Amino acid sequence: MFLHENSALFRSGRRPLAALLGFFLFFGAGASAFGAPSVEEMAGQMLLVGFRGQEPEACGAILEDIRVRHLGGVILFKRDARNPLIGRNIRDAAQVKRLTSALREAAPADRPPFVAVDQEGGKVARFLPRDGFPAFPSAAELGRGMPEATRSTAFRMGTMLRDLGVNLNFAPVLDVDAYPDSPVIGRLGRSFSADPKVVSAHGAAFADGLNAAGVIAVFKHFPGHGSAHADSHKGVTDITATWSPKELEAYAKPLASSGPHMVMTGHLFHRGLDPDAPATLSPKVVNDLLRGRGYDGVVVTDDLQMQAIAARYSLEEVVLRAIDAGVDILLIGNNLEYDPDAVAKVEAVIVRAVDEGRLSRARLEASWARIMKLKEALREPEGKERHASGGRGA
Repeated sequence: MFLHENSALFRSGRRPLAALLGFFLFFGAGASAFGAPSVEEMAGQMLLVGFRGQEPEACGAILEDIRVRHLGGVILFKRDARNPLIGRNIRDAAQVKRLTSALREAAPADRPPFVAVDQEGGKVARFLPRDGFPAFPSAAELGRGMPEATRSTAFRMGTMLRDLGVNLNFAPVLDVDAYPDSPVIGRLGRSFSADPKVVSAHGAAFADGLNAAGVIAVFKHFPGHGSAHADSHKGVTDITATWSPKELEAYAKPLASSGPHMVMTGHLFHRGLDPDAPATLSPKVVNDLLRGRGYDGVVVTDDLQMQAIAARYSLEEVVLRAIDAGVDILLIGNNLEYDPDAVAKVEAVIVRAVDEGRLSRARLEASWARIMKLKEALREPEGKERHASGGRGA
């Protein structure tokens, strides 16, 4: 951008030197186009938040969060947990496309928002057959077949998601089916297998299928939820006596894949890994156990409103401890509890912590770099399979 001498800045009567100084001071203070991002921009990109509304006209608050507060992503739900009688974000395909289009248009072109959903297949799905969407098998069903079939299923799922404007799927589950009666994994058929090598092969294939359709995959729930006897949605989930290091083998092939992905932490407590904090808030788990294995990609929390976290820590405490642990994106489903000001509140916590010296700018910059690198995948041309097929309908 160049200033013409007839611009308002020059017409103001100031001398050219003073005008130029004003120009550089203005852009140096507030705009990232000529330098590093502001703390507010970085904080906003570290948030992925749920909201209410189906049509763009009813979603002014979240669109404003994207435009003004630099919100990095959103998550869509079918049902409102606090009021099941009202629709949340999903009614039918045409409506979802209108909504996701508005979400994308609210963001800068170089920072497209993550538009996320939990579409695992089986019992965990937000796009349902009764609303006109295809059904997909569960991980347990897929795990009994070959990885090639899993990849094909995930590609069809990813093609559907991409057509709807969804670019991030919180799947596949890499939890090993170590306790088949687990209330949140085993009973729901969310694990590919009790064999971590089978989980690893199918997890990598599932992610590859999503990636080929243009959708980012998320590997969850690190370091492993499959042995848990409790549900972290409802309270403390202690896996000290049940978890095995073999569960980490499930991450071998998926983390070695080159496609775009994240890793989601589980709100899981293991006294031997960290006696002071659950995985989401633990530097020993995120920085040492996960990143120590060579992973330098984006790490996202599980929903911070789940009772394993929300019942024990204040908002400020959980936000700062998660970031300190090495997490890049804070997921706030905003469904178990609803707060229309969630984005503003969390961003204020981060900005205040930087201002007070409790959180370094360098720490935010590390997450910003990882997030921006991942978002490059959202700006690239369609994947080879979709391109070769002439579109997304293959």
